[in-house]
Parts: sequence; structure tokens; C-alpha cells
Amino acid sequence: MTTSGANCRVCQSDFTNDSYDLAIRERLNAPPSTLCPTCNFKRRAVFRNERALYNSACALCGKSMISMYHPKSPYTVYCLPCWESDAWDPRSYAKPYDPARPFFEQLGELMLNVPKKCLFQSTGLGPNINSDYTNMAGGNKNCYLIFNSGGCEDTMYSRGLIRCRETVDAYFGSTLERCYETVNVEESAGIVFGQNVAGCLDSAFLLNCNGCTNCFGCVNLRHKSYHFLNEPVSKEEYKKRVEEVMGSYRRMQKFRKEFEAFTLKFPRKENSNFKSTDCAGDYLFNCKNLVSCFEVETSENCRYAFSNKHMKDCSGTVGYGYHSELLLETAAVGVSSRVIGSCFCENCQELEYSYAMKSSKNCFGCDGLKNGQFCILNTQYEEAAYRALREKIVRELKEEGEYGLSMSPALSPFAYNESTAQDNIPLTKEEAVRQGFRWEDELQITQGKETLPASDIPDHIRDVADSILDEILACANCGRNYRIIRPELTFYRKTNLPLPRQCFNCRFMDRIKRRGPFQFFNRTCAKCKKAITTTFAPDLPGIVYCEQCYNAEVA
Repeated sequence: MTTSGANCRVCQSDFTNDSYDLAIRERLNAPPSTLCPTCNFKRRAVFRNERALYNSACALCGKSMISMYHPKSPYTVYCLPCWESDAWDPRSYAKPYDPARPFFEQLGELMLNVPKKCLFQSTGLGPNINSDYTNMAGGNKNCYLIFNSGGCEDTMYSRGLIRCRETVDAYFGSTLERCYETVNVEESAGIVFGQNVAGCLDSAFLLNCNGCTNCFGCVNLRHKSYHFLNEPVSKEEYKKRVEEVMGSYRRMQKFRKEFEAFTLKFPRKENSNFKSTDCAGDYLFNCKNLVSCFEVETSENCRYAFSNKHMKDCSGTVGYGYHSELLLETAAVGVSSRVIGSCFCENCQELEYSYAMKSSKNCFGCDGLKNGQFCILNTQYEEAAYRALREKIVRELKEEGEYGLSMSPALSPFAYNESTAQDNIPLTKEEAVRQGFRWEDELQITQGKETLPASDIPDHIRDVADSILDEILACANCGRNYRIIRPELTFYRKTNLPLPRQCFNCRFMDRIKRRGPFQFFNRTCAKCKKAITTTFAPDLPGIVYCEQCYNAEVA
């Protein structure tokens, strides 16, 4: 296998087609990509809206619902029970293929007609219970505003979690309990403001720590207890110092700034990968042979994957995964194999350019089918006729340079600023429109209705009365209104944490900033001077080591 050079047809940048990506495409009979990895990511990620939710009403039963589709969008949107029911038939929207018209034009018309389900809730981990305000999630109980997560309970305001309990404001983690404001924390309990932490207990303000208990403001520690700012202290002294900080918003914010300055004294590893071999990317766990991947767990032989789990031989994927192989340019596809350019599909095989499909195989350009087979534009064909027409359409798309890419962004039901693309590669409205994406000016945001000024919010959690549940607060950063809900207040009291002064969206973006950019830079190891690839920009302050030097000094 060899790499091949190319020039992106969108941004005109030069890029290299990875050898393993080419091998996956060859197995799927797809040509090399004509888009660079960045343009490819934006094109498929714009189909994935996780956090832009709207109050709406089901077009079938009329009941109120939470929807990822804007109320003014042209789509007919059903609540989850109605969409899953037999009250409607997606085959009734079937269209005969017209060889005189472009295929994607016809697919776009079909997608406009077929009803959409209000949210995407995967079924691999079971149903969501009492968790209406969740999206791209499954198997959760008593959860609120969590996304791309599964198997969680009593968890709020989080993304990218698996098997977590009583966790609030977390990003990318597994097997957590009583955790708050964490980024990339695994198998830990009672962690507050932790990042790149594994196997730790009852600690706060940790960075790059493993196996620690009762540590506060510590960096690069392994299997330590009762340490404060990396120095050992007595149990009594530790308790005294911690009590002086915890519970108070003002004191915790002050300590956070001090801790961030303190961390710059210590080396950081070029990436946050763990138990991964032959990998290039960041936040990769239990992985093998991954290149240009980000936030991926237990996967093998993948390229350009973002936020996936349990995949093999896939390239160009955003979200989900779970026991899938040979996915190419997909968004929110899982428990599937040999799928190209499709979105929101699960338990499918041999699927191409389709949307919201379940338990289907050998379908091309379909929307909403369950148990479909040998269908094109939702029209049923005999196997021989299906294969002949499919080959004709594939030839057409290859001639147009579209086959093997994700669907055109013109077909996305979501605006750029509603999607995962904006979270990771932010654009201005002008930039997004110039690049062919849609922009939504009317996101569901409330401002100017606050009933309690920020100055009147008690500094310490012990002074917060139940009446706070009746108040409307305003984000100190963007002015957006938000409220404190009962389970949230119970959590803050139980864990001795002050009320947040920012809305969920600003807290989420702060965690994205702490996570690091969805971008890789060339840098030099501060110790051995070897060239490294890292998410730490060259002008970013701090000491960055290659993995070998970091492990030799720290681990």
C-alpha cells in the first residue's frame, strides 16, 4: 500500500491520501477522496446535531417534544414513539429513480418528504428512561442534557460518557461516579476539575494523574495520597486546606487560576492516549493502528475517526460505532458494516447514502426504512433490478466525483452552527456560508429574563436555599438564561460545590478548550528535541514531551 498526493477541491490545500484509507476504500470499491481531511470532517459532521435542541410538537400525535430539528425547518418531525410505530409507512414516500436528474437532487426531495424522528437515541445499550433531554444517546436513566453517551444514570450536562453515575459537567469519560467538571477521566469517583485522570478517588484539580486518593491541585502524580500542590501533607492539614477552598465559588475560581499557572511548571505528554499502539491522534484508548483519530475507544485499523467506540477498518466517521466495520464517511452509524455516506443508521449492512435506517441491508439513497432490502429512494426492487440500477447510480456519482464522500452539505437538515462541526472547527457565519454551509440565526436561546442577579447568588453552597429552583439566572459569560434543577442542586450540596455562574453551553465550550483543539501541530519535544505531532500549538505555553521522554520521567 502506498500513499497518494492530492489537492483538495474545496480549499485547494495539498494533502496525502493515507494508505490504509485507500485500502478501506478499495475494499468498498470507492475512489480516493478528493477532499482534505478537514473539509471531509466538516462535510460529515454538519449532519450531526447533538446539542441544539428545540421545544416542538409531534406532527402526528400533537404532543410536546424535544427535537433536534428547528421548528421552522421544512421537515415533518415525529416524537420517538410515533416514529417507531406502525402509524406511518416510510415506503409510502417512495420515488422512482429518474435517470435524467442528479441522484442527490432526488435524494434531497425524498429526505424532505419522509418524517424525521425528533432525536437520535441508539438502542445498543437499551432505552432511555426518564431522560427526554438527551440526544445521540441510549441506555440512560434519570439523565438531563447528556449527549453521545450511554449506560449512564443521574448524570447531567455532559458529553461522551459511558457507564457513569451522578456525574455533572463531564466530557469524555467512562465508569465515573460523583464527578464534576472533568475532561478525559476514567474509572474514578469523587473527582472535581480533573483532566487526563485514571483510577483516582476523592480528589480535585488534578492533571495527568493515576491511582491517586485525596490529592488536591496535583500534576503528574502516580499512586499518591494526601498531596496538596504536589507536596505531601498530613491528613489533618490536607482536610484544613481543602475546606478553605471547596464550596465557595470565589475561592474555587481563584484556586483554579492558581492551579492552571502551577501546571505550566510540569511536562505534559504529546498526547493523552492510553493503552494504544501504533496510533497517531489524541484521546485514543485501547486502540491499535489508528491515524488522525480523536476521542476513540477500543478500535482498530481506523482513519479520520471522531468520537467513536468499538470499530474496525473504518475511515471518516463521526459518532457512534459500536461493533461496526467498513464504515466510510458516516455520521452516527453503529452496529453496522459496509456503509458509505450515511447518517443515523444502526444494525445495517451494505448501505449507501441513506438516512435514519434501521435493520436494513442493500439499500441506496433511502430514508427512514426499517427492515428494508433492495430499495432505492425507498422504492422496492427485485434483487437483480436493484443491483443493476445501483451500479448505474454509482457510475454516475463516480463521474461526478461524489462517490465515496459523505452526502452533500446541502442535504443536511442542520445548520453549521447547530452541528458538531461548529464545536470542533468553529466558523463565522460568513465563513460557513462561503464554504457552502447553512447558518441558523434563531437558535433557541433565552436572554434578559433573569430574576436573580449574579451578585445575589450565594457564594457558598451551604447558603443556597431551595428558592434558587424558582429563579432564572443569567450566564456571566454570554448572558444566556439558565436554571438550576432539583437533581442538580442535590448534587452540588452532596459534593460541596458552588452553583455555576455560566450556562451549560459556555461550560461545555470551556471543556472543549481544556480538551484541546481538533487540530494537530508539529512541535519539538522539550527534552530530547525529537519532532512530535500534538494538539499543543507551538506558541502555547508549557513543557511538552514526546511520549517516551514523558514516560521515562513521570510514569
